[in-house]
Amino acid sequence: MSKLEELVSKNIRKTKVQEAILLAVLSGGRVGGDLLVKQALDYLLGTDFSTTLPRRRDVVKSAASRLTKHGLVVFKDGFYSLTKNGQNILNNWQMSDYQIKKPRKWDKKWRVIIFDIPEKYKAKRDYVRNILSEVGFRRLQNSVWVYPYDCEEVMSLMKVNLGIGKYLLYMIVDQIEDDRHLRMDFDLLA
Repeated sequence: MSKLEELVSKNIRKTKVQEAILLAVLSGGRVGGDLLVKQALDYLLGTDFSTTLPRRRDVVKSAASRLTKHGLVVFKDGFYSLTKNGQNILNNWQMSDYQIKKPRKWDKKWRVIIFDIPEKYKAKRDYVRNILSEVGFRRLQNSVWVYPYDCEEVMSLMKVNLGIGKYLLYMIVDQIEDDRHLRMDFDLLA
């Protein structure tokens, strides 16, 4: 492996560890040191913390230390918590997973997303709305969103990543009543 490929591979691993730490801190609010290591390793490796090698624990602790040094997390009273800057970087990393390629020509079909996420998962529901808005979907109603291009892979990824598969429905429809405003929003009038 060339030096450049080795460097890129190392940077990807570092980013994955850092993302796992930020997600662990975000999901638990404030997270203690050992719990942070367990959650980050579980996310990254799908492992059970009790069987994890000590070297992997050191990697996570080192990455958490770097994140603290860069002001992305703070460690206070035995707990890690996410800073505003850390939240912004995590959002940017996560949004990059949900990019949709726009084809040259529209197939004249609408992709409609309907979700009914329970109140106890309100944060996930708000996050889904944020993702859909950032990607370029248009809201028809609070839980009904529309997009003109194929986005099935992104929706599948979102269902798996957020654990909302049973609450989100992806449809491909030929027509939406009075869709002129939508075609204008997506610059599809022709």
